[in-house]
Amino acid sequence: MQAKHPQASPLFSLGSVVATSAVFDHLMANQLDAKPFLRRHQRGNWGDVPPEDAAENDFAVKNGLRIFSSYQMAGKRVWVITEADRGVTTLLFPCEY
Repeated sequence: MQAKHPQASPLFSLGSVVATSAVFDHLMANQLDAKPFLRRHQRGNWGDVPPEDAAENDFAVKNGLRIFSSYQMAGKRVWVITEADRGVTTLLFPCEY
């Protein structure tokens, strides 16, 4: 479920962007750039999340809480999580959480 009106400009800072080694290897093996997914995340397009998680993300953006998105990247589900302090955004597989 996406945000109803994704923004053209970023809603929050990503901080440092990191990926687990498994996600990094997956992206490299599939010659996939994570930047478009990070832009979607940062602009309020939460990917494939239930409506209640999308609403929680909208609340989190306004109230400085953790933000969570979920995308299919080359056939695998990847989570994108920005911490509440906006210091780091992590790409990881759900099994790594």
